[in-house]
Amino acid sequence: MVRLVSVCLKSDVVTAQLMIISRTPVRVSFCGGGTDVDSYSQNFSEGGMVVSLALSRYIHVTVNSRFDNKVRVSYSKMEIVENFEDLEHELVREAMRMTGVTSGVEITTIADVPSRGTGLGSSSTVTVGLLNALHRFAGREVSAEQLASEACEIEIRILGQPIGRQDQYAAAFGGLNAIYFTSDGVNVSPIDIDNHLLNRLENEFTLVFTNLTRSASTVLSEKPNSEEDKNIRLNNIREQANQSLSHIECGDLVGLGKLLGSAWDEKRGISHSVSNDEIDSLHNQLMDLGANGAKLLGAGGGGFFLVHGDEGFRRKIKQSLGEANRIIPIKIDFEGSKIIHDGSE
Repeated sequence: MVRLVSVCLKSDVVTAQLMIISRTPVRVSFCGGGTDVDSYSQNFSEGGMVVSLALSRYIHVTVNSRFDNKVRVSYSKMEIVENFEDLEHELVREAMRMTGVTSGVEITTIADVPSRGTGLGSSSTVTVGLLNALHRFAGREVSAEQLASEACEIEIRILGQPIGRQDQYAAAFGGLNAIYFTSDGVNVSPIDIDNHLLNRLENEFTLVFTNLTRSASTVLSEKPNSEEDKNIRLNNIREQANQSLSHIECGDLVGLGKLLGSAWDEKRGISHSVSNDEIDSLHNQLMDLGANGAKLLGAGGGGFFLVHGDEGFRRKIKQSLGEANRIIPIKIDFEGSKIIHDGSE
């Protein structure tokens, strides 16, 4: 629980009693992951495409005034520094630099799910939430487009991470979207579905944790089995994104579920590090229980499986796996990154 206490302090940007809290969703992608990386999306004629949703599991970021000009950051560890340049948490350091809030603050991140290695885009969610909270602390309201663009700038250009752009845009915008990536930029296209289909989607798709985590940057930086084969598979994954959009628009969730299996086969073929014996065993268990399809989210190597089955399938998973693997139902967040407390108001 966050205790909402504000104190008077001096900062480079404001002098006020102030606490800001942002809430930013993680994401679940159906198809297209990997085609949002610049090396693909900016070099292939159609560009990249991902169909994804923002999940109602969140990372909260608090930015609170300090009495002095030091910077305190609390996450899985705690840092107190005189100069923000000395921060080990590089996402916080670069978000502070970008927003101009560089002293006299305490920053805390609180996650509903592990903040690394889950395949839910958590690291980019942290970046978007940091930017949103720091901008508001400085007295600015910024658009979802600006938050996503600045998060990409920090993670991809400044820090040189070998990741794509889907996570930042899904976190900033929220909702169920087809997101297109080209050399001209990123376009977020909301997918309009009625309440009946929304309820079916939320009831029939489930996240199952592998109990393994791994850095997406580590997996993505490893050499593929074959560059030529990788590009062929990415082209297939790009086409699967088109197919997944068609399945959703037609209300064919069984077809979408089966497509997850094809997407998993393509992803596994890119690099040996995407899966292992433990992950393959869990996938086989899920399929034996009657899943229409399942695929590991994110870069691979751990995190969550996205699984589709009928409305009774989730109960079968719980009965079979028990407490061994944490299960999360799908519920869509339609708000994106949001300021939920503004101490200046």
